[in-house]
Amino acid sequence: MEMSKADSLKEELMASNPEFRELAREHGRYEERLSELSALAYPSDEEQLEEVTLKKKKLAIKDQMYSLMVQAERATTTH
Repeated sequence: MEMSKADSLKEELMASNPEFRELAREHGRYEERLSELSALAYPSDEEQLEEVTLKKKKLAIKDQMYSLMVQAERATTTH
């Protein structure tokens, strides 16, 4: 998927798809928390575990968002 086409598709889905919008918000929250955790000089074991867990969750959400983008792209190309 081209970058500019992907960006416009993301914008369209943000405006029209509540599921995509919620996934994007959740992705942003994880990103924000990961930034906080990475800024820690000496993270605790719990914080290190949280960082690993959040990275996995963030990646899973990114995959879900991509899947919705592919579905939307297919829907527009078949019409």
